[in-house]
Amino acid sequence: MLYVALYKPYDVLSQFTGEAGQRTLGEIDLPQGVYAAGRLDKDSEGLLLLSNDGPFIDRLIHPKNGHPRSYLVQVERVPDDDTLDQLRKGVTIKGYRTKPCKVELMKSEPELPPRTPPIRERKNIPTAWLRISLTEGKNRQVRRMTAAVGFPTLRLVRESIGKLTLGNLLPGEWKMVSTDDIL
Repeated sequence: MLYVALYKPYDVLSQFTGEAGQRTLGEIDLPQGVYAAGRLDKDSEGLLLLSNDGPFIDRLIHPKNGHPRSYLVQVERVPDDDTLDQLRKGVTIKGYRTKPCKVELMKSEPELPPRTPPIRERKNIPTAWLRISLTEGKNRQVRRMTAAVGFPTLRLVRESIGKLTLGNLLPGEWKMVSTDDIL
């Protein structure tokens, strides 16, 4: 069985095929026969696990198992304590109430490789970085959560899945890992 930790670059789909002009995992020299365990949308980047072990992937991504996933999230403006509490308690997005999660306002910007293209910047609007840890993974959930409380996501980087972290990987780089590294 193969288990691959990949730093999925921004603007790359979490699949091997796409429409004409779309960037996909097919442009990265990955081992044959692996597929993504879950998704990161093309506007997000960071840790993506790939494997050929279907039962393990099902166990990892099924919501009933509640394996944590952590994200570094750059948002427009600086949220106050009340806003952070709203996120922690869960917010309603598309008629669904998200589960409680961990949210931390980071004291400084995380060390990340530059994104190409860089995020949009507005001189008069500050940004802040949050660390958000979830045990569920609805489609575009983090982006929808921050938008629901009035702080749009500008950059989103998944930093961990279970025990597995992004570490020193750079966009497009990958390494082999074991199930013990993940759960």
